[in-house]
Amino acid sequence: MIYKDKTVFISGGTRGIGHAIGLKLASEGANVVIAAKTTEPHPKLPGTIYSAAEDMDRAGGKGLAVKCDIRNEEEVDAAVKKAVDTFGGIDILINNASAINLSPTLQLEMKRYDLMQGINTRGTFLCAQKCIPFLLKSENPHILMLSPPLSSIQERWFAPHLGYSIAKFGMSLCVLGLTGEYRGKIAVNALWPRTTIATAAVQNLLGGDSIMNTSRKPEIMADAAYFILKRDARSNTGNFFIDDEVLNNEGILDLEIYSVKPGQQLTPDFFV
Repeated sequence: MIYKDKTVFISGGTRGIGHAIGLKLASEGANVVIAAKTTEPHPKLPGTIYSAAEDMDRAGGKGLAVKCDIRNEEEVDAAVKKAVDTFGGIDILINNASAINLSPTLQLEMKRYDLMQGINTRGTFLCAQKCIPFLLKSENPHILMLSPPLSSIQERWFAPHLGYSIAKFGMSLCVLGLTGEYRGKIAVNALWPRTTIATAAVQNLLGGDSIMNTSRKPEIMADAAYFILKRDARSNTGNFFIDDEVLNNEGILDLEIYSVKPGQQLTPDFFV
């Protein structure tokens, strides 16, 4: 098991894609740090950092719940320190935490704009900055951003929801910059889904059950991440991966098992 005793720091891994990636790596014995804000059950959102950490334990790894708002430098410092003190280092950083608001320019309140910038772009930069000193000590260090390919910087993806697009592509710009800065030392890649993924955000913000039924399960992203993160960090860097392309390259061609409702025409995600 290539991930046994490797330590994975996941921002916002309480539910959804981050949680699924954690479970996949935990099933091979990884230590999974759940760095997120949810400490009490939410009526519309499943899971807490504690239940997520327990899920990692049950999957076969070791979970660590750390209350952390990634907009807060002191809390990120403390979360990284607790991860290192508990497990001895950090081998993988998954920048998963994200905020979404699809309001057009005149309707987007600045506090919502600031929230997206603070979590998506600034939070990604901050988590990377704090984890990099420890990643540099790892045998095969990886940073993986859940962000879209820069080839999608086009008017049609910015005009309807400028604030969100700026914040989300900020994460991808971190991939571009960190790749060059740490080439040969740390792998820095992005992963994005071809279709909508059945998460609470999709259900609550994009159309409820109808879009959930034409989405894929988070496990497709987890399986794609699994294959990316086991590759050689010194040579496999600077890529903007799409989930189904990763799996196809691994010889997995039948993706119907990932559909929430097999046989349905799938809904494309943003930025693809």
